[in-house]
Amino acid sequence: MAEAALRAGKETQPNPQVSFGAWGLRAMALTYLLVLIAAPILIIAFEGLRHGWDIFWNSVSQPVAASAIWLSVWTAALMAVINTVMGTLTAYVLVHYRFPGKRLLDTVIDLPFAIPTLVTGVMLVLLYGPQTIIGGFFQQTFGLRILFAPPGIVLALMFISYPFVIRAVQPVLAKLDLNQEEAAHTLGASGWTTFRRIVLPAILSAMITGGMLSFARALGEFGSLAIVAGNIPLRTQVATVYIYGQVEGGNLPAASAVSLVMLLIALVTTLAADWLMRRRTHA
Repeated sequence: MAEAALRAGKETQPNPQVSFGAWGLRAMALTYLLVLIAAPILIIAFEGLRHGWDIFWNSVSQPVAASAIWLSVWTAALMAVINTVMGTLTAYVLVHYRFPGKRLLDTVIDLPFAIPTLVTGVMLVLLYGPQTIIGGFFQQTFGLRILFAPPGIVLALMFISYPFVIRAVQPVLAKLDLNQEEAAHTLGASGWTTFRRIVLPAILSAMITGGMLSFARALGEFGSLAIVAGNIPLRTQVATVYIYGQVEGGNLPAASAVSLVMLLIALVTTLAADWLMRRRTHA
């Protein structure tokens, strides 16, 4: 009995090698996180506020800087609303319907993650530029200029952020019980009523999460906007292009201040999306 108890006690004692390995993995992960993410965030916060609150406020409240920040925010917000609706519609079609080319479409959706954003800008110029059929038609018929104007900014952001809502909503739709929808149809509910009463409440948090992530991603877009926006101060200059110009001009305090504002907006949005995802997981 004593030997058995002693043997059992030895088996339950933690292995120091396993404990050392676990702590080593944690240290590696935390160090990697600190170097790649935490350190740049801290240095931006430090540089943005290093010269005092007055310099920070003057840097972000100048008309050109404030206009660039506002243009980035409202175009990203408009894009997020559009992509939330269209991304949810696309996810619904991919989950509930079968059609030729479905697998190919499901693969193509992820292409914006892989295509360099500069290439995205070139594609949009070739498709919607004033020298093209589509761009010329809108400009001559409706007086609407697509590129080098806010519509071009929204189009570029829609392209690069399109997959976020789809990939957030699609797995939730795939897990829904189809019996509830079939029962609603049996009771005479229309397709819209079934979607509004049964499907929408189940996927609403995923829709909002995907929209927030696409909004946060759009705030940091630079490559495509440097081509399609036109970089006209007070008109089509977005925050990222403004920051680049300040860095090129050697005005690091202004660049750091505007970067900090954009970072805070993106951080709050990302934290809210993360909270919604955790809430959805534990629901």
